[in-house]
Amino acid sequence: LFLVVALISLSFGGAVGLMFLMLGCALPQYNQYWPLFVLFFYVLSPIPYCIARRLVDDTDATSNACKELAIFLTTGIVVSAFGLPIVFARAELIYWGACALVLTGNTVIFATILGFFLVFGSNDDFSWQQW
Repeated sequence: LFLVVALISLSFGGAVGLMFLMLGCALPQYNQYWPLFVLFFYVLSPIPYCIARRLVDDTDATSNACKELAIFLTTGIVVSAFGLPIVFARAELIYWGACALVLTGNTVIFATILGFFLVFGSNDDFSWQQW
């Protein structure tokens, strides 16, 4: 039951985050689709951690360079996703209201991705590796 509720909550979070992104693009007063480039960051953000998770066997080690590099790369991707709309707004490609909506969508989407890894990332009988 917990996994069903978690899956429904995660899908709702993803839908809300994408709704904010689309509102930042498609509202008549904004009408610029440059913020859609953050979709690349949504796709790229889990990849380093997934690769490191596959390569690393020892999860009990206190320091693991591969996992730390993956977390560093993921952090860079997430910071870039938050920086891109701000750069667009400063360059006057998009309005600041659209930037605020995209940043809100980023927060919701990345919280959803983090929630996915927290719920399905454990090494029990049901894990994200089965997806």
